[in-house]
Amino acid sequence: MSHFAPKPNIIFILIDDMGWTDLGCYGSSFYETPHLDTLAAEGVRFTEAYAACPVCSPTRASIMTGKYPATLGVTNWIGGKARGKLIDSPYVDHLSLEEKSVAAALKEGGYRTWHVGKWHLGGREHYPDNHGFDVNVGGCHWGAPKKGYFSPYGIDTLEEGPEGEYLTDRLTDEAIRLIRQNDGSPFFLNLWHYAVHTPIQAHPELTERFAAKARAQGLDEVETIVQGELFPCEHKKHLHVQRRVVQSDPVYAAMVHNLDANIGRLIEALKETGQYEHTAIFFTSDNGGLATAEGSPTSNRPLHEGKGWMYEGGVREPFIVRWPGVTKPGTVCDVPVTSPDVYPTLLGIAGLAPLPEQHTDGSSLVPLLQGEDALEREAIYWHYPHYGNQGGTPGSSIRIGDYKLIEFFEDGRLELYDLKNDISETRDLSSQLPELAQRMQAKLAQWRERVEARIPQPNPDFVPWR
Repeated sequence: MSHFAPKPNIIFILIDDMGWTDLGCYGSSFYETPHLDTLAAEGVRFTEAYAACPVCSPTRASIMTGKYPATLGVTNWIGGKARGKLIDSPYVDHLSLEEKSVAAALKEGGYRTWHVGKWHLGGREHYPDNHGFDVNVGGCHWGAPKKGYFSPYGIDTLEEGPEGEYLTDRLTDEAIRLIRQNDGSPFFLNLWHYAVHTPIQAHPELTERFAAKARAQGLDEVETIVQGELFPCEHKKHLHVQRRVVQSDPVYAAMVHNLDANIGRLIEALKETGQYEHTAIFFTSDNGGLATAEGSPTSNRPLHEGKGWMYEGGVREPFIVRWPGVTKPGTVCDVPVTSPDVYPTLLGIAGLAPLPEQHTDGSSLVPLLQGEDALEREAIYWHYPHYGNQGGTPGSSIRIGDYKLIEFFEDGRLELYDLKNDISETRDLSSQLPELAQRMQAKLAQWRERVEARIPQPNPDFVPWR
C-alpha cells in the first residue's frame, strides 16, 4: 500500500431512492446531471453495482458494517410493518452499538468523521455520534423529511434555517462548511442526502423548466403510468400498483438536477481549498427508484420494477468512484459489487488494515479501482422477508455470474434470469435450466441458514382479495 498517497480524504455520498437510470451517464434522456456525469468520466462507473436491500435502512446498516442485512437482522426499513398472505418477519430496528462502524474504524485510523444528512438506523441512542462520528448534522430516526424539503424542517439534529430554505441546499452548505473549516487532518464525510425520497418537492422555477422540457419532448402526451394489479399487502389492498414507464415527472427531475448542482458545489469547494486531488469520492444510492407506488415519480426501465421489489429495478444502483492517482478516468466496470464492499474498500483507501471479523460479507474493491477486472467471489445475496409499500412480496435472491435466482416466499416459486442477455428480467429460465435453478436455490438456502435469516410465516387470518 506504500505507493498510495498518505490518507486521502474520503467522501461517501449516498442518495435516497435514486434509480439506476436516474443519471445522464446511466442513460436518462430527461434528467440532467452534468456534474455527476463529469465525476463518472473522471473515475470508475460501475454498471452492475447493487444495494444490499430494495429498501433503505438495511442497505445503510450494510454500508456502515460491511455485513449483509440478514447477517445483522436489520432486514426492513426501520418502522416498516405489513402483512399479506404471510406475516412479516421480525427484524432488528436499529444499528447495534456492538458493531464497529466504518466511521469508528476510520476515526481510530486518524480521520475526522462527519455525518451529514439522513440516518434512519434507530433512535437517539443509535444516532451517528454513537457510531464513531465526531459530528452529526441532520441524522435522526426519520426515514424522510416529514415536514418537507422547505424549512422549517423539524429535524432534531439540524438547526432551523430561514423559512423556505431547501434541505438539499442546506445539507450541502453544512458539508462545505466542514470542509472549509478542516484543519488539514484527513476527513471522512458521510454525506447521506434525504433527496430524492418523497415528498417529491423542488424549487418552483426549476420544476417549470422541466415541465417545459417534458412538453418539448412530447412527454405530456404519452401514457406515463400504467395501472397494475392490486397490492399484496393488507394495508394497501384497495389500491393498484401504478407503474411509471417513462421518466417525465418535472418535480422529480428538478430534485435530481438540484442534487447534481449541489454535488457540483461540493466539488468546487474541494477544488477551492486544494483538496480535490486528495479526496476519494463515492456516489451511490440505498435502493432502486420509486417506480410503482406513492406517486411513482421515476422509471427504472430497462430494469424491472423498482424500490421494494426483488427485481433489478429494486436493487441495481448508480455507483461512481473517483480516487485521484488510482482510478483511471473513463473506466467502466461491469463486475457485480454490493453494499458490504464499501467498508473494506474505505479501509484500503485509507491505508488501514482490514477488519475481517467486522466486514464479514464485504470484498475490497481496491483491485477493481486499480484496474483489475474480477473479484474472487462466487455469489451476492439478498434477503427481504417483508412486504414493502411498493407492491413487492417477501423473498430472497442470489446472483452467481450472469445468473440471478429469486425465491418468493408466498408460494415458494423460483425465477431464474440471465442478466447478461435479459437485463429486463422478462424470460424466466427456471423450467429450462432446472438443475441450475436448484443448485442456486440450495446455495441460497445454505447462506440463509448460515446467517440465521428469518423466514416469514403464513398469516392464519389471511382472506384473499386478489
